Amino acid sequence: MPKPLAGKVVLITGAAGGIGAAISTAYADAGATVIVGYNRSPDSAKALCAALSGGGHVARYAPVLDSGVLRSLAHAISSDFGRLDILVNNAGVTKVVPHDDLDALEDADIDRIFNTNVRGSFACVRAFRSLLAASGDGLVINISSIAGTTAVGSSVAYCASKAAIDSMTKSLGRALAPEIRVVSIAPGWVAGEYASRADPAYLQLQVDKTPLGRIARGADVAAAAIALSTTLRFNTGCIIPVDGGRQLT
Repeated sequence: MPKPLAGKVVLITGAAGGIGAAISTAYADAGATVIVGYNRSPDSAKALCAALSGGGHVARYAPVLDSGVLRSLAHAISSDFGRLDILVNNAGVTKVVPHDDLDALEDADIDRIFNTNVRGSFACVRAFRSLLAASGDGLVINISSIAGTTAVGSSVAYCASKAAIDSMTKSLGRALAPEIRVVSIAPGWVAGEYASRADPAYLQLQVDKTPLGRIARGADVAAAAIALSTTLRFNTGCIIPVDGGRQLT
């Protein structure tokens, strides 16, 4: 099988989770060397590395809220690999709070969501900018959500954080061109651990409202990332939905 990303190095934050693992697997299958970034799950990250096809993959501590560690990681990647071609900002958090329950969404929750989802993504771009630009073909993929445009999601803060990510994608797409492209991938519901905790009737309602008749899989998000890395190469500063047409209803 052809390996269109052979020789490329990709860093994925929050890589040990469901979507992150699917993206890591797809990049490894495409021939890239994968740096599995983790925060609190080193064992899961190492297990994922061992399961990836090909060789040379590594697990690295990549706490998106610690800019000092991110800068050190950038130096380590430069030393160990000599390059970084793709950054996937996948790390993110949320808290399920009904949108009309303003008191339940506490200040600490808002800070945690915005700090991780928005500031953390920006901090990663800032830390790895030089490496990405030096590759001559740099790409940043921000994992967003259709909640950023529909304002329907696990909490008001989560929706707002994803809207901020999409705005940041546009700003950075302009600011970092032409050396680095920046694109958001915006899934709807994605099958996995989070979806498995949802009320089955509510989840079925989402399926029923999706024109393509199912919610996304991690592999769908990963396929979009691979396409942006291989064939969709004239895209920057844009948001690509992976939602089965959910926003049409």
